[in-house]
Amino acid sequence: MLIAANKAVSIDYTLTNDAGEVIDSSAGGAPLVYLHGAGNIIAGLERALEGKQVGDELNVAVEPEDAYGEYSAELVATLDRAMFEGVDQLEVGMQFHASGPDGSMQIVTIRDIDGDDVTVDGNHPLAGQRLNFKVKVVTVRDASDEEIAHGHIHGEGGHHH
Repeated sequence: MLIAANKAVSIDYTLTNDAGEVIDSSAGGAPLVYLHGAGNIIAGLERALEGKQVGDELNVAVEPEDAYGEYSAELVATLDRAMFEGVDQLEVGMQFHASGPDGSMQIVTIRDIDGDDVTVDGNHPLAGQRLNFKVKVVTVRDASDEEIAHGHIHGEGGHHH
């Protein structure tokens, strides 16, 4: 069975940056399970897996525009510590939900603290980076009607309701 839209796919993968550092991996754990065609994984990897089958192994380099986008300086802002009312201890690396410029919710990460000035970054941590995947297709099956309706896989390795 070939990977196509509305297939439940499980993959073993290792993700590295251009320096060869491992960013994420399914090694030692369960494979990643996703619904193909539903935007559950980054676009560049999903396109590379289209038409593959169980046992196929591939190396995929995904450019930023097909992953988490280019790094945007517009998503970096310096806020006053008072904006973090109710948080006693602020630390670099902490993440918060915030309203984005278009009103949508986004996650921001504290990048720097200088007195009462807190610099936050709304970019995804992997924005602007080429992502290198080593992937092996483990299973491919037809997704259930319910999984297709919900936009994700249920059960083992997938989402549990």
